[in-house]
Amino acid sequence: MQVQKPSMVQQQKLKMNPQLYQSVKLLAMPLQELKLTIQEELEKNPALEIIEEQREAPFEQDREKPSEEFDYFENTSDPGYNQNLDEDSSDAKRKFIEGTLSRPESLRDHLLWQLRLYPLDPEKFEIGSMLIQNLNEDGFHIEDPYSFIKSAERETIGEMMRLIQFFEPAGTCTADFRESLLVQAVLSGIAPDGTDRVLEKYFDLLEQKKYSLLAKRLIIGEEDLEEIVEFIKTLNPFPGRQYSTETSKYVVPDVMVKIKDNEFVIILNDEEIPVLGINNFFSNVAKDETNKKDTSLVKYVNSQIRDAKWFIHTIHQRNMTLLKITKAIVEYQRDFFLKGPKYLAPLTLKDIAQEVSVHETTVSRISNAKYMQTEWGIFEIKYFFSNSISGTGSAGSRFSKEGVKAIMKELIEANTSGKPLSDQKITESLEKNGIRIARRTVAKYRNELDISSSYSR
Repeated sequence: MQVQKPSMVQQQKLKMNPQLYQSVKLLAMPLQELKLTIQEELEKNPALEIIEEQREAPFEQDREKPSEEFDYFENTSDPGYNQNLDEDSSDAKRKFIEGTLSRPESLRDHLLWQLRLYPLDPEKFEIGSMLIQNLNEDGFHIEDPYSFIKSAERETIGEMMRLIQFFEPAGTCTADFRESLLVQAVLSGIAPDGTDRVLEKYFDLLEQKKYSLLAKRLIIGEEDLEEIVEFIKTLNPFPGRQYSTETSKYVVPDVMVKIKDNEFVIILNDEEIPVLGINNFFSNVAKDETNKKDTSLVKYVNSQIRDAKWFIHTIHQRNMTLLKITKAIVEYQRDFFLKGPKYLAPLTLKDIAQEVSVHETTVSRISNAKYMQTEWGIFEIKYFFSNSISGTGSAGSRFSKEGVKAIMKELIEANTSGKPLSDQKITESLEKNGIRIARRTVAKYRNELDISSSYSR
């Protein structure tokens, strides 16, 4: 089974580091999952504890002390950007929020969203869409892709499969869980030597936990094998299941964007996340000179403290990254936050990645399954990334797909003629606003808005 990385993935080989995996996992976790992970870590590591003290200073006090260590929990954007919302826009805001409904996102929705962000020609986009539609809830092929996609070259199909395997969650668009694990290992770039051989040739021995025999087959030591096993445990054999729509989840925003005193204020929603610190008993044991003779005790205590400090640091980095990316989104999408969804501008993962100096995959992970509360309602962070549509307005205006859909929804709801607007009428109205798209595209967007045709309305 030969697995290749997409061309855009940089090759690298690093020593496997469990702390690095923990960092990547925490980065992708939404608020509720992070809360559970913290609880698990508290139960596992006695050196980690909750600090029982007041967590937050009043808002005004925070603004008066910008130099304090944890001031990053509230960041302001451009102080010179004025809020200018009249009564009509406030009413429009209220109507939009009232009309906003949340539905669970499927795996296919999530993968198609990422596919649209890549500059693909129509043929490759169509192949990618077909591959995604052919995935089951685990993220695996329902039918052999090479059998049902007969209109394309095998090389092109393989290229699109590798691209989708690279998407978040990594390891979908594969034949089964073994291939998925292998793909995830390759894409990580930091799999220990021998991991691919275990997954390809000796997976049965791994499942049966015949570690001694497995080490002999690989001709490696027990420590090296343990490293491989621990790495494989960090992978997800069924990457698509997190998007199962069998149960609805209550949406909790991870970050909030408010307007206060004509400034954008970004607030991390950490009310349910405890402040963590190092247990005093463990700190005292580590500092006590009389304990140095007990090497096993010192080794254990220092190990637990080191893990606790890294966990605290990782959560801090996750929060900092989330705030930096949110701030960059606000800078790019100013009109949206002031005027509403129809003013959403085209934005790519690459734009934000370059702005905050991180990799595109980091932006993708931080956007995954996390929500932002705005003056216009709660939106999944990835909602703010949308491909562009050419316009005919002044200076060659460009509109985002989601912005056009919001305008369409407004046109349909504002229609008082007594006769529902047809797709053709909507197309003509959009063109008058400098947005030129085909009628079939209007029909597609209308269906995505869950609005029936004019004949059924």
